[in-house]
Amino acid sequence: MDKADFYVNITPEEAADKVYSKIVQSVSGELIDEYRRNTPDGRKMMMLVFEKYYMRSSNRAMLTFIADDLDGRTRIHLSSGGGGDGLLFRFSWGANTSFLNLAKKAFEDNLVE
Repeated sequence: MDKADFYVNITPEEAADKVYSKIVQSVSGELIDEYRRNTPDGRKMMMLVFEKYYMRSSNRAMLTFIADDLDGRTRIHLSSGGGGDGLLFRFSWGANTSFLNLAKKAFEDNLVE
């Protein structure tokens, strides 16, 4: 499993749109689930779950995307997993890392420290 946390200079909605476009435009990337919440004071949180088939591992990898502005700036959390074959070793041939990097690439112009 791979994880990444970072901040971006766009809204959670814009971030969700960016990652959606990046993944769905890739070969075999698809949205599996979506969940959105708004707080009474106007803050937002959204979660998208994606799946993508990787030929090199002959399996599917999953990516969870969470964006929120609960602390006043947009924070992104990415978590990828799966893509492994085998009961004991679950060797993924880098599929989950590739999936996470594909999603993170959607934000290369929006990263902030």
